[in-house]
Amino acid sequence: MSIALDAGPAIWRIGAMRVSDFDFELPEDRIALRPSEPRDAARLLVVSPGGGLADKVMTDLPSFLRPGDAMVFNDTRVIPARLSGTREREGTVIRVEATLHRKLSPNRWTAFMRPGKRLKPGDRVRFGQNTDRGCAGAFLDATLESKGEGGEVTLAFDIADPDLTLAIASLGVMPLPPYIASKRAEDDRDLADYQTVYAREDGSVAAPTAGLHFTPGLLDAVARAGVSLHYVTLHVGAGTFLPVKVDDTADHRMHPEYGQVSPATARALNAVRATGGRIVCVGTTSLRLLESAADAAGEIHPFAAETAIFITPGYRFRAADALLSNFHLPKSTLFMLVSAFAGTSVMKAAYAHAIQSGYQFYSYGDASLLWRAA
Repeated sequence: MSIALDAGPAIWRIGAMRVSDFDFELPEDRIALRPSEPRDAARLLVVSPGGGLADKVMTDLPSFLRPGDAMVFNDTRVIPARLSGTREREGTVIRVEATLHRKLSPNRWTAFMRPGKRLKPGDRVRFGQNTDRGCAGAFLDATLESKGEGGEVTLAFDIADPDLTLAIASLGVMPLPPYIASKRAEDDRDLADYQTVYAREDGSVAAPTAGLHFTPGLLDAVARAGVSLHYVTLHVGAGTFLPVKVDDTADHRMHPEYGQVSPATARALNAVRATGGRIVCVGTTSLRLLESAADAAGEIHPFAAETAIFITPGYRFRAADALLSNFHLPKSTLFMLVSAFAGTSVMKAAYAHAIQSGYQFYSYGDASLLWRAA
């Protein structure tokens, strides 16, 4: 049985920080609408401690690792969590859309719904393209149980798992980030493109996008370089898409996400550290989970709990030595995290170089390899 540890304070910072401190100019055409083909042909910006920059490609990654290092991947699998349907009340029908966020029980999910202001507890919602009750399996009914902040609701479905999981898979679509979905519709390519090649644990509504760059061949090349491969699970919630709406980072709250670090993985990573190896996290989700599972001395413990850890500059990293990450949007919690990891001035310079050099940003974009600042 895994032991759940307290993830610690949700916010780590030194002094007051304005969200505007993490702003930068990002041309709209820098947001990738499709991934690189093949995946490991994506560009890789290597950011050395102190700010040195090297323009590489993902297939160069093994040359920056050394025997005895450990690479940690998030093996969560994205579910087709965006559902479209209707709400009928007193003869008035409106179209609604829900992005499932977090599973609460076999038949209850939290979700972000639109139009949130026109919904209220007790509303009945029908998801599916066909609303003919005679067409079994073509719809999915739910009751809106409660409303929270920021458009989040709790939905109680009329059916429970495993039937509910099958219905969601049949009626839902891949929840592409709004920065992509606003420019093109989801299609069959996204079913494969928006999933890592090692995904195996159903539950995410957003992909751990740094992992999208890996192919079986690149994984083999990393292993041949003497680097051990380890897998943890953090089910990424739809909150990762939400903009930061406050002026001060202290006022922002992360949505909790469920994660697991097995006892065997915790032991293996601690052994890597004990023999001088480095822990390289693939993606901010893997990093946030390991930091939640590590104690003040840096020992990683088994973990099976939710975490809402919010990492900003001033945080003292416990577990991660390096981070492979995509390029993130201005004023996002993810850009705050990489700034905490490698240094704010270093990351602003790296991002300026990336923009000038034509790197692609966000979920389907290019990658960066960061080393922890002293």
